Amino acid sequence: MALLKKAVACGGLLPVGRRLCAAFCVFAASLSLAGADAPAQAPISKENVLKAVFLFDFAQFLKWPAHAFPEAQSPIVIGVLGEDPFGAYLDGLVQGEKIGERPMLVRRFHRAEDVSECHILFISRSEASRLGKDLALMKGRSILTVGDMDGFNHQDGMVQFATEDGKIQLRINVGAAKAAELTISSKLLSHAVIVTSDKE
Repeated sequence: MALLKKAVACGGLLPVGRRLCAAFCVFAASLSLAGADAPAQAPISKENVLKAVFLFDFAQFLKWPAHAFPEAQSPIVIGVLGEDPFGAYLDGLVQGEKIGERPMLVRRFHRAEDVSECHILFISRSEASRLGKDLALMKGRSILTVGDMDGFNHQDGMVQFATEDGKIQLRINVGAAKAAELTISSKLLSHAVIVTSDKE
């Protein structure tokens, strides 16, 4: 049975097909956390369900430089560094999905030093004490760094999930993304808060 992704619509749950469109990603940026729900087989928090969907969707709104992929059909890898808040739910989202000719994979890393091929990296809160070091190790690599810790953007993290009034807000450090040779679609940027690093 095909996995259904869910969005909140008019107080209810709206099933969305396997390939999410741009409109859903934009709409999801303002979703109320109180209305999301996880599948029965993946008992993770409603907030983490939405964050997992965002990680999946980001791949459709990004352009990487050619050197980020060894081959034309190399996979787009979503990585999770540290404790994994998504579990099998994230694997289910990407299973069988492609962006163009590239399949999507999920990989998990215990240490930043272990991060090998990766294109979108979620840095878990378990890495809070090492965040500066972790982000420094990603410098010079075309990896979209994503996190939900306070101050993530100001340490050169690229995308921060911030929760305000029960809703997830995207805060994007465009300068950090450009330094990594990543191009973020204006469709996504227009529905995010643009921030800068403390160094700028």
